[in-house]
Amino acid sequence: MAKGGSSARKGGKRPPHAKARAQPKARAQPKAQPKPKRTPRPSPAPSPEPPAPPAERFVLGAIPGATPGKWIDVWKQRMPRTALELLPLAVADQRRAILAGEVDAAIVRLPLDDTDLHVIALYDEVPVVVTAAESHLTAVDELSLDDLTGETMIVPADDVLGLTVPGTVAPAFPPPADTADAIATVAAGVGVVIVPMSLARLHHRKDADYRPLRDAPTSSVALAWHAERTTPEVEAFIGIVRGRTANSSR
Repeated sequence: MAKGGSSARKGGKRPPHAKARAQPKARAQPKAQPKPKRTPRPSPAPSPEPPAPPAERFVLGAIPGATPGKWIDVWKQRMPRTALELLPLAVADQRRAILAGEVDAAIVRLPLDDTDLHVIALYDEVPVVVTAAESHLTAVDELSLDDLTGETMIVPADDVLGLTVPGTVAPAFPPPADTADAIATVAAGVGVVIVPMSLARLHHRKDADYRPLRDAPTSSVALAWHAERTTPEVEAFIGIVRGRTANSSR
């Protein structure tokens, strides 16, 4: 009987009071941390283009009577590597010379068709009456249009004012070819000619004199250049005529 009981314990179930051995708990694995996103490095900025070397020369056109000497002196100080060449221009040819590229910029007399051009006004000139040095018109310091009534009005072929003076008389001879010839004519005692003051000074003669004409329109002088050719040299000259210092910004 004991034998049978022994075999029953071997093949039978565990007694209900027998406790199963506790199994060790598996350690919790730490949650995988998301990999930080890499911020793409910005592409390096392209190297700036090296500044263009200065031009070898800058051609400035100038109408008769213009006096850019002080601006040219400043240019020589600031732009020693670029020679400034002064090119005289007739008023009738000033626009064509700019558009044709014969000059980089020009001191011009207005009015001027500014199509395709940039224009900056510089100053206004007072018109003057040029006459013989011994003329009765020199007895006063300035004249009015009324003072010219009855005078022979000489208008040269290169006239820049286009002024009509009521009461004056047209000469009986063809217009002089240019202002210099007109002033020589009035110096001889024939008539008067009205020109901007700078032209009277340009063609000054001992046998001629001039007086300001107070009630006539002024004549404007400007700087002009081709709108599509605003070069660094043009910008430099603009700064000079506008009185900027070498270190001032545009």
